[in-house]
Amino acid sequence: MSEHFSVERGLFDDVMVPNYSPSAVIPVRGQGSRVWDQQDNEYIDFAGGIAVSSLGHCHPALVSALKDQGEKIWHVSNLLTNEPALRLAKKLVDSTFAEKVYFCNSGAEANEAALKLARRWALEVHGEHKSQIIAFKQGFHGRTFFTVTVGGQTAYSDGFGPKPGNITHAEYNNLESLKALISDNTCAVMIEPLQGEGGVVPADAEFIKGVRELCDQHNALLIFDEVQTGFGRLGEFYAYMGLGVTPDILTSAKGLGGGFPIGAMLTKTNIAKHLTVGTHGSTYGGNPLACAVAEAVFDIVNTETVLADINKKSQLFIDGLNAINAKYNVFTEIRGKGLLIGAELGQQYQGKAVAFLNAAMAEGLLVLVAGASVIRFAPSLVIPDEDIALGLVRFEKAIANFTQQ
Repeated sequence: MSEHFSVERGLFDDVMVPNYSPSAVIPVRGQGSRVWDQQDNEYIDFAGGIAVSSLGHCHPALVSALKDQGEKIWHVSNLLTNEPALRLAKKLVDSTFAEKVYFCNSGAEANEAALKLARRWALEVHGEHKSQIIAFKQGFHGRTFFTVTVGGQTAYSDGFGPKPGNITHAEYNNLESLKALISDNTCAVMIEPLQGEGGVVPADAEFIKGVRELCDQHNALLIFDEVQTGFGRLGEFYAYMGLGVTPDILTSAKGLGGGFPIGAMLTKTNIAKHLTVGTHGSTYGGNPLACAVAEAVFDIVNTETVLADINKKSQLFIDGLNAINAKYNVFTEIRGKGLLIGAELGQQYQGKAVAFLNAAMAEGLLVLVAGASVIRFAPSLVIPDEDIALGLVRFEKAIANFTQQ
């Protein structure tokens, strides 16, 4: 079939819905923290598929898990369970606050499940009055209509008709703004321990403790969206573990599957029991292929060596970015945690994050943005130190070129 037409960037415009605007670069293979395009140009990957490729590309343990499971069974309906799903759930329960796990295919689906569970719990335990959901401005929780409305960026939720109701937004890292909104009618507060899409903004320790206390005072569930921050990304297995705050519900995806689509919602038995048979479901949730791959990711990431290394690698990034900034003075702040790092552009470069991303790509480096004025880095958690060093050399070249222009 492929002989009859060439697979190039132009084909995207012919056959794909125009909700993305991808680069001309089409990656065709990857190894570790490097990828190669159709012309065999090499790129160092500081983007990680938006914090997804937690063990880089084609990690042998993940390839092996996928091949092994691929020879066994691919799919069963949820009238049946399967071994990889049960093994993964057991490992997640044993290593977190949670007692029960629900599997789905993405972060948005995990968040959708968390929000539906919170509403159902509140209705059954407290009554219809308790339905308010509070989230935070600049937050991001997915693209389903429920999750995008809970997300705090109206640009993503406007223009699709009437939105789900009784959702309101406080200011991140501002406890007073949450205090002003929360009441005994609040069923849940949903928050990212570090806002990823919203500009790589970490939560203040006191703020997040205050959020937990307010939820307790008002009998509201605390939902941690750890889709981007979880599974080692910030140097803890889940970010809540480093904050001294335990949520009631936690959502996970992205790095959980290392590139294979999977999402999970984790919670306690007394909350989980409200999703009785038939109240929620997912055709592909708990897919044996996805769970087998995620289990392989788990076995590597949830180890002292890998988790301890993440913070060392983080420091290499931060030192390197600060050294570049000392020369070129393009950033006002380098921030983040673990291997989720944001570099905020200074006044004269406001709104130009995508231009920096393109300049980096021209030098053989993949980076991300987080909003119009923040460059975001979310590489493999096991990226070799030499790839960090070389990637930063390429990044410096890109900045030199861009600032000279």
